[in-house]
Amino acid sequence: MPTKEKEATVAEIKELISNNSIAIMTQYVGINVAQATALRKQMREADTKFKVFKNTLSRLALRELGLEDAADMMEGPTAWAFCEDPVAPAKVLKDFAKTAPFVAMRGGILDNAVVTGAQLQALADLPSREQLVAQVVGTIAMPLRNTVGALSALPRNLVNALDQIRQQKEDAQAA
Repeated sequence: MPTKEKEATVAEIKELISNNSIAIMTQYVGINVAQATALRKQMREADTKFKVFKNTLSRLALRELGLEDAADMMEGPTAWAFCEDPVAPAKVLKDFAKTAPFVAMRGGILDNAVVTGAQLQALADLPSREQLVAQVVGTIAMPLRNTVGALSALPRNLVNALDQIRQQKEDAQAA
């Protein structure tokens, strides 16, 4: 029999999945309290909500959202990471897995589509949003920089040509 708490938890899971760009299912086993605290802190710094739900309630929420395929990725204790930025939590989990290999991304939901752990690893390898913006701005600014360089070269070249003509006339008068 469903209780009010279980119904509220299922509703919370559905809301978190629906209202965030990404929801990552993470294997959450084999880490001590200090590591768990450090991981939660890193997630908060990345504006990511990190929460553990019972798998049965998560499966129920996924079924109600039409994302049953994602339920197959839950195995053992599972923690969820919810965030608006699809890259941030994947990066945090990838970096954290270097020190705690038992923590692994199983799969997730990216904009209401099921993604695998391998796809999440590829997502984590992407540059950060700030780096991508800097690359775009650099690409846009490069032709402008080249144009400014070419335009400033014209007067400089004219001055050099006039200086060489002056030098030749001085040499001709001295001879």
